[in-house]
Amino acid sequence: MSRHSKPHLRCPECRMHLSLCICALLPRVETRTRVVLIIHQLESLKPTNTGVVAARCLPNSAIVYRGRPPEAGGASMDGDVSAIAPAGQRLMLFPHASATPLADWRGGTQPITLLVPDGTWRQAARTSTKLAARLGEIPYVSLPAAPAQKRLRSAASPQRLATLEAVARALGVLEGPDVEQALLRVYRIMTDRTLWSNGRVTASEVTGGIPPGVRSHDPLSTGR
Repeated sequence: MSRHSKPHLRCPECRMHLSLCICALLPRVETRTRVVLIIHQLESLKPTNTGVVAARCLPNSAIVYRGRPPEAGGASMDGDVSAIAPAGQRLMLFPHASATPLADWRGGTQPITLLVPDGTWRQAARTSTKLAARLGEIPYVSLPAAPAQKRLRSAASPQRLATLEAVARALGVLEGPDVEQALLRVYRIMTDRTLWSNGRVTASEVTGGIPPGVRSHDPLSTGR
């Protein structure tokens, strides 16, 4: 079994290698918009997943799992999703053919609940379809074009953003640039540290730097 597949070598919260843990760097970002992440059960424990990190930064957020929750007591999409996504203005963040610009919904009187499918592209598409069928007609919304970020996974289209990146962009539209930049900084730190540990970027390219004593390709080392 490789070091990369051993969960005891990773932080159980952020899933980064222990010496590259980002938990102490996560901000608390208050928002009027409620964010509900619907995470596929196969996605939830991947070290490259960013949806769980997004939820940890946002007090006004919740996680619902499509399939079996990884922990006892976790909310499932098969349960009462309406309790987590309360009635009001619900929007599905996914670039469906019918999607309208998210900016069109900015400034409304009702608080928005933003539903965000999280998984592979195919999983996210199926999740959005199933959730819309359960909750009734939900408008799909899309994001404006934005500068490309470094990615942990390859993407076939510029529209296919990491979940934390997509949430940051969406809240930038609805809540303002300060919220967007706070979340994008977390995304860059997580991405840069992972790429650095794999030898794909230099230490000088890592947002926020590398903890003292940690060596590339050996993120458990203390350098002593």
